[in-house]
This record gives sequence, structure tokens and C-alpha cells, in this order.
Amino acid sequence: MTRRILVTSALPYANGSIHLGHLVEYIQTDIWVRFHKLQGRDCRYFCADDTHGTPIMIRARNEGITPETLVQRMHGEHLADFQAFSIAFDNYHSTHSEENRLLAEEVYCKNRDAGHIHTETVHQAYCNKDAMFLPDRFIRGTCPSCGAVDQYGDACESCSATYSPLDLKEAACALCGEKPVQRSSEHLFFQLAHFESFLKEWTRSGTLQTEMVNKLEEWFSSGLKNWDISRDGPYFGFEIPEQPGKYFYVWLDAPVGYMASTLNYCQRTGRSFDAYWRPGSTAEVYHFIGKDILYFHTLFWPAMLHGAGFRTPTAVFAHGFLTVNGQKMSKSRGTFINARNYLNHLDPEYLRYYYACKLTARVDDLDLNLEDFAQRVNADLVGKVVNLAARTAGFLSKQFQGQLCPVYPADGGLHETFVQAGEEIAALYEAREYSKAMRAIMALADLANRYIEDHAPWSLAKQNKTFELQEVCSVAINLFRVLQTYLAPVLPVMADKTRDLLNLPDLTWEGRRLPLCGTTIQPFKHLLVRVDPKQIEALLADSRSPDVTVAPTLPVAAPSSPTITLDTFAQVDLRVARILLAETVPGADKLLKLTLDLGELGQRTVFAGIRLAYTPESLRDRLTVVVANLAPRQMKFGLSEGMALAASPDNSHDKTAIFLLAPDAGATPGMRIQ
Repeated sequence: MTRRILVTSALPYANGSIHLGHLVEYIQTDIWVRFHKLQGRDCRYFCADDTHGTPIMIRARNEGITPETLVQRMHGEHLADFQAFSIAFDNYHSTHSEENRLLAEEVYCKNRDAGHIHTETVHQAYCNKDAMFLPDRFIRGTCPSCGAVDQYGDACESCSATYSPLDLKEAACALCGEKPVQRSSEHLFFQLAHFESFLKEWTRSGTLQTEMVNKLEEWFSSGLKNWDISRDGPYFGFEIPEQPGKYFYVWLDAPVGYMASTLNYCQRTGRSFDAYWRPGSTAEVYHFIGKDILYFHTLFWPAMLHGAGFRTPTAVFAHGFLTVNGQKMSKSRGTFINARNYLNHLDPEYLRYYYACKLTARVDDLDLNLEDFAQRVNADLVGKVVNLAARTAGFLSKQFQGQLCPVYPADGGLHETFVQAGEEIAALYEAREYSKAMRAIMALADLANRYIEDHAPWSLAKQNKTFELQEVCSVAINLFRVLQTYLAPVLPVMADKTRDLLNLPDLTWEGRRLPLCGTTIQPFKHLLVRVDPKQIEALLADSRSPDVTVAPTLPVAAPSSPTITLDTFAQVDLRVARILLAETVPGADKLLKLTLDLGELGQRTVFAGIRLAYTPESLRDRLTVVVANLAPRQMKFGLSEGMALAASPDNSHDKTAIFLLAPDAGATPGMRIQ
């Protein structure tokens, strides 16, 4: 029976951009999902933007826009970054959705009706200057448990203690710096202690890593505290049923977003939501999270699900924090790096591989050592893997029209060794021991390169030993194919390029068992270039720039534009297009040449001034929006048959701040924009 697997990553908050610390989790999860899909399993990856809370409301107010406009904009930005790093969600939704509202209300109402919700009078921090109750994250002070300074009002990042914001020492409003005063209000509380027996059994049943279980023991020992699940208005979120002026605390409806994204996907595809989340479900449900949100995901979340009559997760996998060059990410050092800034300088596959080399099944912090990063990518991926094909494919193209031997040559059992290693590598992927898997794969690459050195195809070519030359190169290409199959969950773009090189419909785990014989490969093209240290220097320099990381703090007035009539607008034929190929244009620093699929309208070539914002590899298979009825324009570099639509800030000095417009998931090439 095929395993049905649902996988989630923690929801990124819509108040900020994706950075390299976030990407640890999404890359870790994506690798795991891709591995299961490569095994032929029914595995689905769901996520969404976490959109509610006072920080969203405050930022939107400062920018002079509505919270809805802000979260919609950030949704597009997040999704573009994820796609560029090959994070392949099956559904990426939003917690500000009708599905999430309905499910959050169901979870709340069922727990309320079962007696797990009660009302308490609370004393809250209130800022007289800003005229509002302050959410936990808008109060900073000294941790009452360990004395760490500059901590948030709900949990300490240093010792993981949780507390009331009013327990913070030297508390101050994060908006204005004023000392908050105390005011009382009626709040709703979830009685977590009702679920102590259930949670002890669930957390000790193999659902969590050992380090997580040990941490939870501390919380059980100190007693499970009731959880405040309501907030007073003004607040951007869902109003609580029958509680006017009270809103669900963001941490109640945020994890429900996992279910809401599932429901949205099921409604689109005709699948059963109940088969994933209702009692009796045989699906496996896994959450990947950071260790800083352990309390919410391993106590509150399973308790809420259980109290509302939903099934609980099969397992929760936590990872540690990211450091850069051994230190906490820093804007002043240029090591607080946003995803988009990274993409402006480096190939995303580099980072995917480096993270894989570092990730284990434990809750360990991960260090991005940039010198080691460059050396490992260059030595392993370029020197060992890509070079294997680069040194042999050319001989096949030049002397044998690209044809492999009709019968697989004797190789001393090397291919069978590679095939058998797949069992161990699969087990390591399943166990999230990516670091060990990468070492096992590179050990195979060493064997393959030793074979090449021993048989020296360049010498065979000089000696005109054509039979032996074709045999050696055929063995090398087959070993390369197995290596790329094993690396496919980590390097999906390079896997696609390998598939094209070998004229294969796909790379499959089981397909590795039978060698390719008598088939014809394509002429070799570079699969990956070496990391240039100057690229890293430029990345760090750009990341130090204030305009890269600092969001606007003052209201921004919308610029006025001359109006047009509806009839005029109707003359513009906007269509969805898929980017089949993106290429640099020699002699043009800002242009990319895009080959677009417009469905029934056929293919078009468009030159777009987006080279500073996107790498060609990051655009492949992306959907975008084009003006399909624009008159063709003869340019110096060729004929441009339309226009790709993109957005950029007015009067921006950042030439990389260009964002291609993209339709929501489900759109297909040729669709007309209504």
C-alpha cells in the first residue's frame, strides 16, 4: 500500500522577507519531500503565510496601506523566493483565508463546548503613548529567569523560558520606548493542564526527538500553564465567535494554517481533507519546525487538536538555528542575508547542497562557514560530480555521435556497488541524516573519479583505442547518472539538466538499477560553475547596505497616475506564460532572453530587463504575466514579441528590486488575465 504523507514547514511570518535562517527549514523539508516522491510515495508538502497579529497591522499603518495589501504583497515575495530555491510546495496558502477562519472557529468552539476554555481577568501592558495594549513581541526587556537582555515579552530566546510580559524586568514598549502601564481586560484561556496525561503519553511515544522530549520534561515538571488565546482590538486577525472586540491570538490560528492549506488543496484537487486530519486517518503527518517554537507545536497544538476531535501529528522534527561564520547573523557584518540578496549573487543549488552537508536528525545549530561553503561546493559538486560527466561526455559526442555502448561494459562491479549503496542512502534520507547521505554519495563519486583516472580516456583517445574509449565513457556516464539520482532531492535543477543531457524522461530511484545502453546523449553543457570568492564578497557587501534589510517605517503616499478608460485597458491582452528558458544576452548587462509558452498562442521570445534581479536558472518553469498583443519590436539583440510584466519601487536606487508578476498556483499558460 502506498504511503500517504502530509508534510509541513512552520509558516513564515508575513511581516518580513525570507532569509537564509528561514531557508534551513524549508530546504530541509523540501529535500525530505522530494526523496519520498522519488520513491513513488503519495507525499504532499503544504505551507502558508502566517499573516495575523499587531506587527502586521503596525507595519501596514506605517506604509499607508491596508494589512490585506501588505500580506498579499509579502505572499508574492515569499513565494517567488521559495520558487527560486526550488522549494516545491504542493500548496502555499495564507492564514488570512476563509478556510483558516472556518477551521480556527471549529477548533475553538469544540474546545469551548468541551469545557477547555475559560475566562480570566488579566493585567496587560498598555502603552499610553500609542493608545493600545501591547502584544508580547512589542515589549522588550530582561528575562526574569536567566537575565538575558533584550528579550521578547512571551519567551526568552536564550533559555526558552516562557512568562507573562509583565514579568520582564526593565520592560519597554518596542514602538516608542516608553515604559508600559498595567491595565486589566477579560481574556479567554485554553486550559492546557486538562491534557497533561494525553500530552505525556503523546510526547513519549516516539513522535519527538530525544532532545525535545528532555526539554518538555522541564515544562511538565514546572506545571502546564493556561494559555491566553485572545487579544483585544485593534488587532489584525479573526474575531472570536460571540466575543465582540476579541480576536484569536495569532498562535491559535497560525498552526491551523496547516489544516487550512490542506483544505484549500483538497478543494482544488478533489482530494479528501478528512483522510488527512479527521479521526481514523491513515495518513502520516509530519511538521518540520525550529527549536524556538517547540512549546507551541508539541504542547498547545496537539492538545488543541485532541480537544477538538482532530487527529494529532505523526511526528514533529525540530532543527537548530543558523549561524554564519560561527556567529549570530549580523547586519553590520553583512551576514544577515535575505534570500533575494543571495539569489542576486549565488546559485541557490550551492546553498541547498551545503545545508544538506550540515543537516542531521538532531536539534543542532547549523553554521554557514562561507569559506568552507565555497570549497565544499567547488570540490564536491564541480570537482567530483559535474567533472565526471565533463571529462567523458565530450568524447562520446565527438567520436560516437553521443551514443553509449550497446551492452554495458565490464566495470569490476562498480555499477552494482553504486546501485546497492542506494539502500543505505535511502535510509539516511528517510531518517533526515542528510550529512551522512552526502558523505556516502561523495564516497561513490570518489570511486567513479578513481575509475576515470585509472582508465584515462584522454590517453585512449590519443591512442585511437576507440572501443575502449567508448566503454570507459559509457561506464562514467552511467555512474554519473546514479550519483545524480541520489542527489536529485538536494539538487533538483541539476537533476533536470542531467535528465536533458541523458535524454531521459525522468530520474527515478528504481531506474538507477538498469544501466543505460545504446542510447544517445546530448552534447555536454555546463551543469554548475565554480563559486567565485568575489561573489561571496559582493554578497556580504550588499547585505551590509541598510536599504537591503530595513523596511519603511513612515507612511508612504501612493503616487498618483493619469486615468484611462475601461475600453482602453480592454485593448491590452494579458496572458499567463510559462518560462521555458531564460538566457543571458551577450553585450547586455540588464537583459535576459525569455522563451515563453503561451499555450494556444504558441511560443514567444521576449527580452526583459530583469537580469540584475534573477538568475536564468531561477526562472525556468515559472509562470508570469505578459502583454501578448504588443507589437513585436526589433532590438539590437533580436526580435522581442511581447512584454513580461514586473514591479519595482518608484525612484529606487536598488537595481535588483525587480519582481516579476506571477499568477496564483493553478494557472496555466495561455490563460487570459481578466
